[in-house]
Amino acid sequence: IQPWKEVTKASDGSLLGDPGHTPLSKKEGVKWQRPRLSRQALMRCCLVKWILSSTAPQGSDSSDSELELSTVRHQPEGLDELQAQTKFTKKELQSLYRGFKNECPTGLVDEDTFKLIYSQFFPQGDATTYAHFLFNAFDTDGNGAIHFEDFVVGLSILLRGTVHEKLKWAFNLYDINKDGYITKEEMLAIMKSIYDMMGRHTYPILREDAPAEHVERFFQKMDRNKDGVVTIEEFLETCQKDENIMSSMQLFENVI
Repeated sequence: IQPWKEVTKASDGSLLGDPGHTPLSKKEGVKWQRPRLSRQALMRCCLVKWILSSTAPQGSDSSDSELELSTVRHQPEGLDELQAQTKFTKKELQSLYRGFKNECPTGLVDEDTFKLIYSQFFPQGDATTYAHFLFNAFDTDGNGAIHFEDFVVGLSILLRGTVHEKLKWAFNLYDINKDGYITKEEMLAIMKSIYDMMGRHTYPILREDAPAEHVERFFQKMDRNKDGVVTIEEFLETCQKDENIMSSMQLFENVI
């Protein structure tokens, strides 16, 4: 995971505050919107690091070899169907499944596991609340557990999805009560959880009111009819037209 020492205050109402990143130029923005299929991008994901940690050969370079396992002990049922539903290769799916079964022998991930994962990767802050929100975004049927299939479909969207797919997933994350609207309170809760997870030892120091200011800028841009809520249509239309928001989507690669 990239260090947070370069964290800067949110600017221009970008989607997630854009910690550690500067706005992309128009040329770079177009390039970024293509699916990112590199192993390096994949291995920046906290969930991928966690799921493959128990399968990496001793002394190996985790950024290069974890997806190149010579022995695959587990294979998910319906592998061909799952490959069609995601943008992972067959070998990647096999490796992910092997790690998933090693870490979760029951075949399910619960919320406590998410909290443990993110407390390990963000020890400088409190990741409990963010892990709760992220888990609920993956737990699409709301039964308190995530199957491997749901897990990798979500990862595929976040890591290799189109801009439209990523934005729809982000809307679902912010829509905490799943009523089809994002309120200021929901957006503020997500923002505070991210700032809390990043910790109080960032540089420069983040002010206590930074998340609230960010939410105000967000709604000024998103809430086009000024009714106090943001719909999926408002969200998608505004995000795709705003360069700062689109560049800030890269943050998903650092907090997922």
